This record gives sequence, structure tokens and C-alpha cells, in this order.
Amino acid sequence: MTLLIIGLILWTAAHYFKRLMPAQRAALGDKGKGLIALAIVASLILIIIGYRTADFINVWYPPAFLKGINNLAMLFALWVYGSSAAKGAKAWPAYKLRHPQLTAVKIWAAAHLLVNGDLASIILFGGILAWAVGSVILINKSEPAWTPPAPAGRPTYIRLIVISLVMFAAIAGIHIALGVNPFS
Repeated sequence: MTLLIIGLILWTAAHYFKRLMPAQRAALGDKGKGLIALAIVASLILIIIGYRTADFINVWYPPAFLKGINNLAMLFALWVYGSSAAKGAKAWPAYKLRHPQLTAVKIWAAAHLLVNGDLASIILFGGILAWAVGSVILINKSEPAWTPPAPAGRPTYIRLIVISLVMFAAIAGIHIALGVNPFS
């Protein structure tokens, strides 16, 4: 559990560094990008190892019907994340939301909190949810102006539907390969 917590702290610190300490980040110049990337990779390794090796400490028993809600929320999270991917005009909700990718992370984290009642999962997904909420606050504070992009046309929506479904299938397949069936 310690590695998981250290990983989450490092993840948050690496992402918040630019917003909380802009002068220090600017002083690092281009080499700072490499250092931040290294810190993020290290944090992910710590999070993965920490989560996979954490003792299972059950906190609550999620009811079975929440799996269906989780799966719908995950599909929606992929849609929201992908809605900002097109260059120029964006699909809904990216032309309405300032932070669609962070919103997708919040949906992802909340969905996983619904179906995981163990302590390590609560720390992991709760920590990522808190990080995403904090990121939105810090970005809005440091860059208050935002101009919504133009809405995208039909081809963007068709691509987004296909990509969201393919990604959902791939992620479900990875979960199944890891021994966690999101459908049963």
C-alpha cells in the first residue's frame, strides 16, 4: 500500500509542479520536460506495483448491478475523452466543457469507485479523482480565459463512436486477461 500512496503523491506532484511552482518549472527549461516525464513514468510504475501487491482489505461490498452502471460510465468516459481529440472543431461535450479529458478521468475514477470496495482501490481511484478535481481548479485559476471550440461535423462523431467502442472492447479484454471480468 505504501508504494501505491508514494506513486499517487509523485503523480500529483509531477502534474501540479508547473501550476504550483511556475518559476521553478520555467527555470528547468526543456530538460524539465524530461524530468517531469520521468517522474510520471516512475509514479505509474509505483502505482501499478503498489496496487497489484497491496493486501486486500475489504471496506464495502458493491452490489452487482453497479457493474452495468460502471460499464456504461466507462463507455461514456471514453466518449468524453475522445471528444476533444479532433483538431479544430470538437465533438460534444468537448465544445461545451473546458476540460473534457480531466472530466473523463473523473468519470473513470468514480465508475471504478462504484465497483471496487477494497481499500487499495479506494485509495487509487479516490486519489486519481482528487488529482483530476485539483487539476481543473489549478488550470482554471492560472488560465481563467477559455474560448469554446466550434462543434464538429458528422464524420467526427462517426469516428468517435467507432474509436470509443474499439477502446472499450480493448480495455475490457485487458481486464479479462488480468482476471477481472467487467461483465460478470
